[in-house]
Amino acid sequence: MWTDRKADVQDAGRKRASNARRLINSLMALTGDMVDLDKYIQDKWFALQLAVWALRGVTRVILANNPLSGAVMLLALYWASPWQGLLGTVGLLTSTLTAVILGLDSAEVRGGHHGFNGMLVSLLMGAFNSAGDWYWWLLLPVCLGSATSVFFFSGLSQVLDRWDLPVAVFPFNMVIVLYFLCTGRDNPYFPHHLAIAPSAAPPNATALSATEVLQGIPLGVGQIFACGSLGPSLLILAGLCLYSPLQAIHALLGSAIGTLAGLSMAVRHESLYTGLSGFNGALGCMAVGGLFFTFNWRTHLLAIASAFLSAFVDIALSNLLAAMGTPACSWAATLSVTLLLLLTGTLSAYRIPLARVKAPERNLRSRDRWEAGDTEERDSTDV
Repeated sequence: MWTDRKADVQDAGRKRASNARRLINSLMALTGDMVDLDKYIQDKWFALQLAVWALRGVTRVILANNPLSGAVMLLALYWASPWQGLLGTVGLLTSTLTAVILGLDSAEVRGGHHGFNGMLVSLLMGAFNSAGDWYWWLLLPVCLGSATSVFFFSGLSQVLDRWDLPVAVFPFNMVIVLYFLCTGRDNPYFPHHLAIAPSAAPPNATALSATEVLQGIPLGVGQIFACGSLGPSLLILAGLCLYSPLQAIHALLGSAIGTLAGLSMAVRHESLYTGLSGFNGALGCMAVGGLFFTFNWRTHLLAIASAFLSAFVDIALSNLLAAMGTPACSWAATLSVTLLLLLTGTLSAYRIPLARVKAPERNLRSRDRWEAGDTEERDSTDV
């Protein structure tokens, strides 16, 4: 009798442990790259597949690859501004469908590689539009610019793949510069605000607010999506944390470093308060801190250096491009990270081949595992 009761207790304990393990495994399946989801939707409706591809494209904007995180981030954009959320969705779907119609690499389409540049193009056009929200004529350049980014991505990939470099947001930056140069300063159909050079701005007339500077650090993460609201920025950060806590930490660290760089150069207080000084630093820090390099103390220091470099280059390019009325966008982080990926010497041994890039936590492996000649299905995470 006693032995039967003991056996029942042990069976119940094992069952609870098994249930807890299954629950943890189910929750863990929602983090990282969610590769099991791709297998599940292989034979499902095209609309469902397109939704997953598009949501992966949303997270590619912030160097992630998780459709659930993408849904959270898209919700944050609609929370901040329904008009901006709509523009981002239109640009995202336009570029993704353009890649499908052109028959581009199916693995890249499924991974959202052709969606994030189109989304960024549409978001920045909306952010600089001076005609106000719900200016429907803006949908024309949004669709054309998003589709054009796909052609640029396809062409640049043929060149950059030779050096195992990501195409990143080169297409977005190129399309935006072309858009601003084509529309000019006083375009009657597509009016937009002109970018202001940091050196041309009037000197700061008020005392610096430490509270607003600290608030600008999470806003720097939101500014990657051209979002300047605190609540939505924190929601974007939460979506990034769902993908990778290590990535989220580097995003905040990079934004703080970018803010510090802005303080050292006495940029406008508005740039510090709104996170504009921090977003390039966040991108530079995330790209190096565990994504394209295995994470250790050496690459962590390199990530900090990348954040500083991206922030200072952004200030310099802002002065240069503002002379033509165009914003510096994310040129600074893109160029800085591309140069760092070409490093030789000891640090190059920690470089992860693009075909093996996953969530930073999954990249925490011995550098001996990352052999340049190791072949595996391409599933990279672009900057």
